[in-house]
Amino acid sequence: MTFPTIDTPRGPVPAAAPAWNRQRASQMPHHRYRDVHARVEVPLTDRTWPSRRLTAAPLWVPVDLRDGNQALPEPMDPARKRRFFELMVAMGYKEIEVGYPSASQTDYDFVRLIAATEIAPEDVTVVVFTPARRDLIERTVESVRGIRNEVVIHMYTATAPTWRDVVLGRDRTELKELILTGGRDLLAAAGDLDGVRFEFSPEVFNLTEPDYVLEVCDAMTELWDATGERPVILNLPATVEVATPNVYADQIEYMHRNLARRDAVILSVHPHNDRGTGIACAELAVLAGAQRVEGCLFGNGERTGNVDLATLALNMFAQGIDPMVDFSDIDEVRRTVEACNGIGVHERHPYVGDLVHTAFSGTHQDAIRKGFDEHRSRAVAEGRPEREIEWRVPYLPVDPADIGRTYDAVIRVNSQSGKGGMAYLLERDLGLELPRRLQIEFARHVQEHADEHGTEMDTAALWEVFADAFGPRPGRFELTECVVEEIADGSRVTVGLRVDGAPFRTVIDGNGPVEALVLALAEHGAKVDVLSLHQTSLGRGEDAQALSLLEHRHDGEVRWTLGRHRSVLAATAAAVIGAAQTT
Repeated sequence: MTFPTIDTPRGPVPAAAPAWNRQRASQMPHHRYRDVHARVEVPLTDRTWPSRRLTAAPLWVPVDLRDGNQALPEPMDPARKRRFFELMVAMGYKEIEVGYPSASQTDYDFVRLIAATEIAPEDVTVVVFTPARRDLIERTVESVRGIRNEVVIHMYTATAPTWRDVVLGRDRTELKELILTGGRDLLAAAGDLDGVRFEFSPEVFNLTEPDYVLEVCDAMTELWDATGERPVILNLPATVEVATPNVYADQIEYMHRNLARRDAVILSVHPHNDRGTGIACAELAVLAGAQRVEGCLFGNGERTGNVDLATLALNMFAQGIDPMVDFSDIDEVRRTVEACNGIGVHERHPYVGDLVHTAFSGTHQDAIRKGFDEHRSRAVAEGRPEREIEWRVPYLPVDPADIGRTYDAVIRVNSQSGKGGMAYLLERDLGLELPRRLQIEFARHVQEHADEHGTEMDTAALWEVFADAFGPRPGRFELTECVVEEIADGSRVTVGLRVDGAPFRTVIDGNGPVEALVLALAEHGAKVDVLSLHQTSLGRGEDAQALSLLEHRHDGEVRWTLGRHRSVLAATAAAVIGAAQTT
């Protein structure tokens, strides 16, 4: 197959490349781009964030109803906005950005709905968003009048050089004055309102000169007279990701260490995901001094998205840190978010995707099965419920049950799967415990079936393959009678057989039923060399059946045969007869 639109790299192998690396220079026009260090100074060199550890959740601020809503092909109507808001309240979020009231009547009306109803509990802070323009500031302030909750009015202006030059047409001095004018207008319109605080975002902070962004932020906290009782939020967005996460962490730590009125500032971050590292940027930013993180549930946002608050919270949870919000039914959260956004969550999305707790690989399945076995055994040994003891099952960073998932989809079988996964499904769904040697033999049959049909196999399909591979075959022998009696010297077994249609009856003293059957069959030329017998059950409760798994040797080849019946004796006899049919 050819790919006419693919321009296979054909440049030289770099002279410094080791012999094992044969990658060639490509024709991609990488010369058009500059790295972050050529675009903005990163002044911090004595960084301290790498030696810190995450120990507590920051203040989470979901911005789905504003930033996330702006990124939707079809913005949310009032009903969907309300449903989303009520979900976030139920989950425990205490500061929620609810809209951009100067941008649309829908957003304005939703803010007024909060003022007119009780949908916002009194301990939830409501955030609204505005540009630094007087008429839009005034409409924003008008939208929050009468809200009983605490309110944050969030004002933003882009500050990076390219935005100053290309978008706003202002130099550093002119832009600072524009921002301060907006700050004065906001102070004049809302400075006397009880319970109202201010937030400022120098948009594209991560591409703004550090000395300039520090100058502007300090001017805003001075203008708004930030105090410990009425702190100002300084939100520092990675509006467009342009560097590795450590660079953003350096930028945040620089601000954290150099801001004036630091004790009166809530240092906030708002990472985007253009490079796919929004999660890492947020986590390192918290290490660097950030106290507040803005983002969206499951990462919806312009272009490649805002930082994903669900993943961030559950990353902390998986490290033993209370996320301070509830994801105990993550599928309900996902269903609601999908219904409100109209955007599906990917199957491999961390924690919430349909396949993130699923293993198809045989080695993974075997480790998970053994992990579950160890977990159950440890719970019994400690005398504690399984849901209370430390979780350490391989390949599963959290217990799926802790976020509302069952174990039904943890192991699924296809042509990549191994014996552990197949055995796990049969045991979980049918109560069937297979000895290890039989697992190996069974895996070969499943592999052949999966390769032939190319489809995933559920428990019913696995049992069908199992029964076909090891179940009884028609042949010379039919068992008509097997009666065990206790006698003085042990036991007496009466075996009735139909051999090639003719009836025979044998009485054998001093042996168990397996040995007696083997001897009776030997009289008719069927030599069954029994190696082991494994008893298990098929199903659970009153409907369970006995299953006997017989390992035997025939012409130097080890084989397995199963017998199935309500009676253990009858199941065992059926397994022995099945083995005789192969001789």
